Amino acid sequence: MTNLLISAAIQWNKVGLVLGIIAGLAIVFAVLILIVTKICHIEEDEKVVKILEHLAGANCGGCGHSGCEGFAKCLACGKASLDDCKVTSDEEKKIIAELAGIEFSSSEPTVAVVKCNGGINAEDKYEYIGNEGCLNRKMYLGGCKMCPHGCLGGGTCEEICPIGAIKVKDGVAFVDKTLCTSCGACINKCPQLIIERIPASAKVYCACSTTCKGKETMSFCKAGCIGCGMCARVCPNKAITMVNNLPVFDYSKCTGCMECLKKCPRKIIKEH
Repeated sequence: MTNLLISAAIQWNKVGLVLGIIAGLAIVFAVLILIVTKICHIEEDEKVVKILEHLAGANCGGCGHSGCEGFAKCLACGKASLDDCKVTSDEEKKIIAELAGIEFSSSEPTVAVVKCNGGINAEDKYEYIGNEGCLNRKMYLGGCKMCPHGCLGGGTCEEICPIGAIKVKDGVAFVDKTLCTSCGACINKCPQLIIERIPASAKVYCACSTTCKGKETMSFCKAGCIGCGMCARVCPNKAITMVNNLPVFDYSKCTGCMECLKKCPRKIIKEH
């Protein structure tokens, strides 16, 4: 009986020793963590934090920076322009301008439009079989469309849009202007460079981007601009100028009379 008690006492001593070692190590590691945290602590720039509070927080990347935090840091050190962000309201931008000590002037709201009317109306060079996305399609022979400027219909813009304002239908992308915030994410990702901003108040826009001449355009697209200039001739306010076989709108002159839309033989001028 005595031997058993001695053996039990010895066991408890070992347990106590192990617990003591563990407790000691825990204290040491806790102290080390506190020291490292204090040494490596990065002070947050108060200006950046305040600017970030007034940005829209969409993190869409449309400004060309790595989210709103990256944009806020660039604004704080004067390496970015508030005009790069189309999502944040003018009221918030005024506050940010004061915080960052930069100039800001309000601008007219804009929305994105896809300047293409092709899709199923445009001829293909080949049948694409491969990974989805316009970037993947563009890598092979510049895309499957015979039109060098046509929408590839791969849905990259639809995928990248943070609010679901873009849909691909009949092989071409369309923007829902009631949803679009003009963030620019789709503009930055489109490999064909056919998505642009126009004033939100605009009544019409040109849904084509080809600079080819009429005869060539007709050979590969049933709905492409042929550069006839009819729209420019019938515009009563001279709001349309033909540039590189395409109509360019001066929206400060456009009254939305729709004469260009009515007379366009290829129906590439769309109501907005």
